[in-house]
Amino acid sequence: MSVEDSVQGHAIRTGGQGVRPSGPRVLVAGASVAGPALAHWLRRRGAEVTVVERAPGLRPGGQAVDARGVAREVIERMGLTAEVRAACTDTAGAHTVDADGRVLETFRADDDGGDGFIADIEILRGDLSQVLYDDTRDGVEYVFGDRIAGLAQDADGVDVVFAGGERRRFDLVVGADGLHSELRAMVFGPHERFLRHLGHVLAFYSTPNEYQLDRWLLEYQDQESGRSALLRPIQDATRAMAMFYFASADFDVDHRDIVAQKALLRERMAGMGWSTPDILAHLDDTPDFYLDQAAQVVMDRWSSGRVGLLGDAAFSSSPMSGQGTGMALVGAYVLAGELAAAGWDPDAGFARYEARMRSFVEANQEIGRLNARSRDVPGPDAEPGPDFAGEWFMELVGRAINGVELPDYAEVLDSAAPTGTAITSPATAKP
Repeated sequence: MSVEDSVQGHAIRTGGQGVRPSGPRVLVAGASVAGPALAHWLRRRGAEVTVVERAPGLRPGGQAVDARGVAREVIERMGLTAEVRAACTDTAGAHTVDADGRVLETFRADDDGGDGFIADIEILRGDLSQVLYDDTRDGVEYVFGDRIAGLAQDADGVDVVFAGGERRRFDLVVGADGLHSELRAMVFGPHERFLRHLGHVLAFYSTPNEYQLDRWLLEYQDQESGRSALLRPIQDATRAMAMFYFASADFDVDHRDIVAQKALLRERMAGMGWSTPDILAHLDDTPDFYLDQAAQVVMDRWSSGRVGLLGDAAFSSSPMSGQGTGMALVGAYVLAGELAAAGWDPDAGFARYEARMRSFVEANQEIGRLNARSRDVPGPDAEPGPDFAGEWFMELVGRAINGVELPDYAEVLDSAAPTGTAITSPATAKP
């Protein structure tokens, strides 16, 4: 892999061992999960793909994410099952515990055929991102440390201005840049038009494994306050991943202000029992802190002209659904396939993508809302919590896990090893 400085001297480009196809030029914003997954499928369908990521590199850690049902099938079709499983957390199951650590309830990873509370395929977001990047980096141009600063589209393409000053033209642009998508705000309107706060805040970060975790997730819930603290094992047995939930109807912290976020977490988790004080003691030492509201993105359309959205940028179901990553993987497969099947016509391709995905997305968003309601602190005027034992809920879960058809797209190119001209970059290569 070549690593090259951009002509502006701050962005890092990767991707020099692959080959350049002759298809459309597609720019993807975001290099977490949805972006590299889309790059994989676009590349196989014959597109020339650039992924731009504002962070200087891949971000490690993050919450554990799951692949259930149809998302597992997508991973299989990508040819990445072995790589993903090798990077999984290998969590055997979960125990809910009381303040003294006594086990109250147990869930196993093989429950419900591996599609239960703890999924058979469970992997840290950062580790999945690394697997997808390693799979695509030799055939896809990655630009780290830069972002889209402006764009203008016409009938034939999209002119993009990058924050570093470079100007380039693409046939299509896709925003896979998360809940707070800058591209969505730029093209579709301000965040408040589409974000739906579910009344909860989540935080994740890694800590030393001082808790004798051995393949089992532990969760403590404070019933009076609705707060939760979790510890989960990861592949590195010397480390653990901590996670906190707390209710917050008035969340108002800049999602990029880490200092303010840590202060908020300390304030809201004060007085929490179990191992919470020990976990919070590592807050300033962790390399991968993340905190944000549990929120959904609800949009009537996920495209405008030659610009489309994918993953959380288009249809976040929130971590409360446990299905955000699965939706991103499935959406990447469908979006690339429908665009290629439509001859790369954006109107037809984006419309077919939305038609295939809409019911699947809505089912997962409903599960996210129900799970958020179940964590609300009961009050005198509160509605009864959802009854998860009903048949209606099992039907909803079925739609959320398997409720989307995966066409084989046999009529379009699918080349796992495309041929053409090697990708090059106009800057000087560095070792």
